[in-house]
Amino acid sequence: MRLTLLLATLSLTVLACSTTPTSAPMSNPAPQKAAAAVEDPYLWLEEVQAPKALEWAKSLNQISTKELQANPNFEPIRSELLEVLDSRDRIAYVSKLGPSYYNFWRDAENPRGLWRRTTLAEYLKPEPKWETVLDLDQISAAEKENWVWKGAACLHPTFDRCLLSLSRGGADAVVVREFDVLKKAFIADGFTLPEAKSNIDYLDRDTVLIGTDFGEGSLTTSGYPRITKRWQRGTPLAGAVMVFEGKREDVAAQAVVVHSREQTYEIYQRSPDFFSNETYLRLQGNLVKLDKPDDAEASMAGTDILITLRSDWTTAGNSYRMGSLLALDLSRFLAGERTFSVLFEPTETTSLRGTSLTRNYLILNVLDNVSSRLYALRQQDGTWVREPLPTPGFGQVTAFALDDASSDDYFMVAEDFLTPSSLFIGTVGEREQRLIKQLPAFFDASGLKVEQYFASSADGTRIPYFLVARKDLVLDGSNPTLLAAYGGFEISRVPTYSAGLGRAWLERGGTYALANIRGGGEFGPRWHQAALKENRQRAFDDFIAVGEDLVKRKITSPKHLGIQGGSNGGLLVGVMLTQRPDLFGAVVSQVPLLDMKRYHKLLAGASWMGEYGDPDDPAQWASIAKYSPYQNIFRDKTYPRTLITTSTRDDRVHPGHARKMVARMLEQGHDVLYYENIEGGHGGAANSQQSAFMSALSYTFLHQQLK
Repeated sequence: MRLTLLLATLSLTVLACSTTPTSAPMSNPAPQKAAAAVEDPYLWLEEVQAPKALEWAKSLNQISTKELQANPNFEPIRSELLEVLDSRDRIAYVSKLGPSYYNFWRDAENPRGLWRRTTLAEYLKPEPKWETVLDLDQISAAEKENWVWKGAACLHPTFDRCLLSLSRGGADAVVVREFDVLKKAFIADGFTLPEAKSNIDYLDRDTVLIGTDFGEGSLTTSGYPRITKRWQRGTPLAGAVMVFEGKREDVAAQAVVVHSREQTYEIYQRSPDFFSNETYLRLQGNLVKLDKPDDAEASMAGTDILITLRSDWTTAGNSYRMGSLLALDLSRFLAGERTFSVLFEPTETTSLRGTSLTRNYLILNVLDNVSSRLYALRQQDGTWVREPLPTPGFGQVTAFALDDASSDDYFMVAEDFLTPSSLFIGTVGEREQRLIKQLPAFFDASGLKVEQYFASSADGTRIPYFLVARKDLVLDGSNPTLLAAYGGFEISRVPTYSAGLGRAWLERGGTYALANIRGGGEFGPRWHQAALKENRQRAFDDFIAVGEDLVKRKITSPKHLGIQGGSNGGLLVGVMLTQRPDLFGAVVSQVPLLDMKRYHKLLAGASWMGEYGDPDDPAQWASIAKYSPYQNIFRDKTYPRTLITTSTRDDRVHPGHARKMVARMLEQGHDVLYYENIEGGHGGAANSQQSAFMSALSYTFLHQQLK
């Protein structure tokens, strides 16, 4: 039940830029005299909507677009990416709500999107018929708002009404409005919340649990709700009763109503930092704290409690490894028993990527050296029995329950870099799955191959990476190559099919590398924790090692090697820009963190101190200062040409990071391009047209610099 505050990776893979490298290699450089030793002259750029700051951004937009749109690659790439994004051949993934299967769909005719539904029998047909429930383009036009869909929380078990979250321009902050899915209309006197970063869930038909901006003192320093209230239909919001609260310095506190098989749980959680939580169950009117390690995640599987460990745990004489998944009957757990069934225990090469619950089984999605393994577990005579879940035999595979655990049916998605996504349906316990949907081949992969290599990091750790390249690749160091990674928040980067990457980069002769560096979750919590806080440099060293390995193998050379990253990945490539400008010929940093001295004071930044550390603590700042890009860019050094992009409406990672970095680089005379989308949120774009445009800027820049 980890709070859904993770820094999102961008939905469409984008690319990078170039320059002539000059500085000497620095694996873990001692900082020069910090540029931030004097007062920050660009604080005014943190005033997001200030006319002066917006005019500054728009003027730089004109410079960047004038150059890149004039490139003959730009318009073909933009139009091809838009064709992919608006293609009706995409797989329409669904979620079951009551008797119907719902999907949110965008295409050229519906740029803001349709919320629609169908039956399972209809969905299994090649061309299913859909019933439109909400036309977001129609609503946006009528209300003169740029609404962006952010999801629905629906009433269980009738699913006849839902709490819809709508964002203006793609921001994390949403307006909540209650909607009747049978009448297909907003409920005039229903539950509504003004724009805020809110949590809301039905407790029953006429009661909701809400966390929102109730006014002064109701938010954490990270900008998320601190207080949860119970709100009764027909009463004013001001009269809602507080039922739970966290501390102001917490990341957040929230409530969620969980329906698991025939059980319903009212769960409350406060998170002191991003990776720890106190979790409570409401039992017979009282809140009961779950006795677990604070960094462990608790979830429910029918009458069992599941605990996922992020550190080793010894309890009642039993020891369990970090990364393990434990299970115990909830009533026995609450009575004090601590002898768990171990449903998954990691090895040096395996980690648990996720779970999904069907009526009688628990599906485990496992990574083994960043390749998929699937298992189904069931209880038999008081013990858990595990068996492999059959897979199609290719690609990365993910399985998840088809419905709300009312059957043992599941969907399975299989894909890899070169194989279009395929959707199968199956039943746990049966060997065969049925292929029901498949993406077309959006690009020609016939002359390409995928290989996995390992690079040795500065401390000797083996770092895996995938390489997508032509089968006849000539190892002469001249191949334009894009290197990407994320390396944070225990997020795993695995091989997936990206039609955008294929169309705009691979088909045009590019080579692509994806690095599984520390800080991510590819090998479980230990892989993530190895690069936390004062050990952050390990993630950067891992990325450097992969870049050097690509050069050593003569796959590419520095002037042909570009790097790209978004959000935390934007920080990663920003560090590469300042630490190893000699190794890379191009850098694209998207919606990035770059000023690590002030990141915790901007928007949701305080929530990430569990990842990066506290810059106000002199001891922690000493390590952060060594890599913070904004403090480590210098006038007398030469850097690769850089493209930095962000969104005015990003209310997660403050656009001030990107703005200030560009301002400082320009002041020092460095060659940098900048583009700020005026809407779009943390994803960078609010619709397909904006996504295609921004991605085309990046891909065009990459081709221009690396060839």
